[in-house]
Order: sequence, then C-alpha cells, then structure tokens
Amino acid sequence: MAGRQEIVERATLVLERVKRGRQEKSLIVVGLRGVGKTVVLNKIRDIGTEIGIRVIQIEATEDRNLLELLIPRIQQTLLAFDHGERAVAAVKQAIAVLTSFVKVTTTIEGVEFGLSVDPEIGSADSGDLELDLPDLFEAVGLAAKAKGATLCLVIDELQYANEREMSALIMAMHRISQRNLPVVLVGGGLPQILGLAGRSKSYAERLFDYPRLDRLKKVDALAAIREPIEREGAKVTEAALFKIFETTNGYPYFLQEWGYQLWNEAPGSPIDNSRMDEVDRRAIDRLDESFFRVRFDRLTPVEQRYMFAMARLGAGPHRSGDVANEMDREVQSVAPHRSSLIRKGMVYSPAHGDVAFTVPMFDEYLNRVASGTTSSQPRLL
Repeated sequence: MAGRQEIVERATLVLERVKRGRQEKSLIVVGLRGVGKTVVLNKIRDIGTEIGIRVIQIEATEDRNLLELLIPRIQQTLLAFDHGERAVAAVKQAIAVLTSFVKVTTTIEGVEFGLSVDPEIGSADSGDLELDLPDLFEAVGLAAKAKGATLCLVIDELQYANEREMSALIMAMHRISQRNLPVVLVGGGLPQILGLAGRSKSYAERLFDYPRLDRLKKVDALAAIREPIEREGAKVTEAALFKIFETTNGYPYFLQEWGYQLWNEAPGSPIDNSRMDEVDRRAIDRLDESFFRVRFDRLTPVEQRYMFAMARLGAGPHRSGDVANEMDREVQSVAPHRSSLIRKGMVYSPAHGDVAFTVPMFDEYLNRVASGTTSSQPRLL
C-alpha cells in the first residue's frame, strides 16, 4: 500500500458519505497492469466491511458476461436481507424485480435461480438491458435503504465489460444517484475504461471519478522495499534500493518481485547490491515465466506480430501508422488486430492514433523472446 494512502482515504470518505445518506460520485481506479489496482480495491472492500457496509465483489473476465457474475451476488444479498425481524416489503419487491430481470435476460447463462417468487410485471422485464438494469438497481437500492444498509459494488477488471453492459451499468448508477439510494460502485480497470465509459454515456463523468494509479514515486518505492526488511530486523543499503528503483521504474508488482529476490539472495544484513546481477536474473526469469508469458500465450499469430512490431519500436507509445509500417502493412488492414488487442487488455490508446502496452516492460520481454534469451521461451505461432 506504499504511496496509495491518498486514494484509500478518498474512497473511505466516499463510503462514509454514502452510508450517511449523502450523494457522492462512485470511483473507478485506472492504471496499467502491475500498479496495484486489485490491492487497492481489496483494501477498500475491507474498509467498507469494517464500517458496516455490505460489499458485493466480482472480477470481470474476458470470456464471461458481466451479469453472469453480478446477478448471483445480488441474489445472495437480497436473500440475506429477507431474513430476520426487518424483512420488509421492499426486499420482497426487489426479489420479484430480480425474478423479472432474470426471466427476460437470456444472455445470463449458468445462473442458478431457484427463487419461487412471481416476477414483478412491468419492472425490469422489457428485455432492454439499459432499461432493465436501472430498474433492478433501483429496487435493490430501495431494499437496502429499507433495511438500513449500504451496498458497495466492487468490480475489478471493468474494462472487460462490453459497451452494452457498461452503458447499462452507468444508467443504473445514474438512477441510484437520482434517487439518492445507498449504493456505490468502486471499480478498477485499464486505461481503456475511460474511453469505454465515455462512449457508453456522455454523462459518465458526472457519476464517476477516475483516480489514476501509476508507478510509485522514488520515496514511496524505496519505502516499499526498506520497511518490510526493517520489520524483519535487517537493514538494506541505499545503493541496493536505488538500483532496484532504476530497474523496476517504480512499478509496484516489479518492486515486489525484485524485493523478494533481493531478500532470498542476501547472505546477511545489511543487504547490499553485491548480488544484484543474480537478483535481476531470478526476477526476470520469474516474470517471463508467469507475469509476461501468461499474457503472450493468449495472442493469435497476427496479434503476436503486432506486439513484436511495437516492441521493436521501443517502450512506446507509438503511432498506429508506425506500427503498421513496421509490419509492412496498411493501417486499415491491422486495425482489427489493434482493436482485438485492446479488448484483450494488452494495449490501449493513450491518445487518438496512438497505441501503448498495458503491461510495463512488455517490450523488453518481447525483445528477449525474439532474441531467444528468455529462460521461458513461448511457442511462437
């Protein structure tokens, strides 16, 4: 959590205000791979639970409908509300609306829905997701309010929602805001989530704040390595810390990996940079085998060639035309592959006509693959 306290405090303030019945913008945390979005979301989840907020947490995936993940958790929440002395009419109404929603939303597959409740005719049953999801969220919000509860939806990897789902989600949160109901959304996603939200609904900026997570500042990066070492009763030299910061560019996931290897390789305290070559080798080998390769292996042959072309040009961002030229192709012919890579979360467009890696240091990995110098050589298609 080094260097992330400001965003956690900001989220805590939002949760406290919503719990007290005040209006607040929801949050979508934006950043590249490896900057700690999931860690921050988990911390916000824990804080919400500690202050008495009911948290619904899911992680969107590339190959599943967002509603397949969300609806069963909403069902669980409503069933929990429908117990005890304060089981009220609004809760039963919400269950009936949920029944209506599921009956007409045929895109939800694999959802076991065993409630013997008659649907609420005329609510969340149009078959239009942008109309029905707001009806459902309103009913759930009214149920929470009647129970004196507050709901926080925590959705990680939100960039995997398609435009239809994202549009419906924004409209649902708009309805929540209009009715001032005790529901807040805290999401996390890659930078393309900004364009996805903007394309879905122009008023998204009025409903959400988009705090950015980036590489750590030097003071926070050094603390992220030094403080755990000192808690174990050991010391580390400034030279070793500076070397790790320069190598990792301050990206939290890489700091964690290099710190792990530094600790394992150290013969004693104080830990210095005398074995840094071995630390680098072990850290890079582990990243190549897991963090990088697991993403590379998801690519089609043409997508691999597109990524290799980007890597040959450097870390980026790059103009899409330059990437096409590097492939000796026309921009229009490679545009579908660029779009596919964006959907897979491998690249994003930081500005119109530009393309960049979502995974820091991925260009270095691809160049190791191309030269055959990685210890975990993937199968090239």
